[in-house]
Amino acid sequence: MPAEASGEGWSVEVTEAPLDAAKYVARVTHPSAGAISSFVGTTRDTFQGRAVLRLEYEAYVPMALAKLRELCEQVRQRWEVIAVAMAHRTGVVEVCEASVVIAASSPHRKAALEAVHWAIDELKATVPIWKKEFFADGSVWKENEESRQRLLATQPR
Repeated sequence: MPAEASGEGWSVEVTEAPLDAAKYVARVTHPSAGAISSFVGTTRDTFQGRAVLRLEYEAYVPMALAKLRELCEQVRQRWEVIAVAMAHRTGVVEVCEASVVIAASSPHRKAALEAVHWAIDELKATVPIWKKEFFADGSVWKENEESRQRLLATQPR
């Protein structure tokens, strides 16, 4: 069952159901929008030369929803966006399927493009969602490079 929340100009969702990018683009569509930018992260078939069979995501859903909402609010504070929507899959995500969708609308393209770029980087670094990669020759929980770099940057030297 999907967990979702929405408010004025924002929408977030964490779900095991397949993600349809058009659904989130529709959520940010507005008569004042001259631009809608979106990002769709999908499962690829190889990683570092190894054949990827599928991904599996786990999340602490209440905290993930709260953090996604916080990111939406930050996007709206930092850029002149009309609306922003974020969704992330949990469970099994097969090759070519979407794991994450972010959409933002704005009067002009620059704000929407920058907002989506920033949002995916922040989502990967801060939202409590974990990925396990399954390969032809085994599996591994994948460390999020963005999160690790952020943690290292805050450590005393």
